[in-house]
Amino acid sequence: MTVLIRQATVADADLVAPLFDAYRQFYRQPADLPRARRFLAERLSQRQSTVLVAEAADGEALGFVQLYPCFSSIRAAPVFILSDLFVAPSARRGGVGRLLMEAAARFARASGAFGLELATARTNAPAQRLYESLGWQRDQAFYQYGLDL
Repeated sequence: MTVLIRQATVADADLVAPLFDAYRQFYRQPADLPRARRFLAERLSQRQSTVLVAEAADGEALGFVQLYPCFSSIRAAPVFILSDLFVAPSARRGGVGRLLMEAAARFARASGAFGLELATARTNAPAQRLYESLGWQRDQAFYQYGLDL
């Protein structure tokens, strides 16, 4: 299967929104396609995130990755948070996730970032295997915390 990875624009919000909504549902959020579309369109129009989309030759969206720019005070350098990776069930096991992850690394490197960071559910073993096969290492030095507001 031929797969094209490209940077999405705000005009692609309708294309990516169903995948983004499915991603949110994977993490136990209720289906809400209008909210997913609105969120993506806002991030893209305000240049607050970068979305890379994987497309089949016929233009069907197969998956996406969303990156948020951030900075490391310790490294005094930019870093990207790889917040979202999702591949349509019909495209899984075809290398789309790997292509998206490799494209994310190229994008971050070209942007001058020192690295990428991500968090995933402890139960998401398939994603963990992908990350580790690409050289990602699980953090053993820091605990990650969150505060719901």
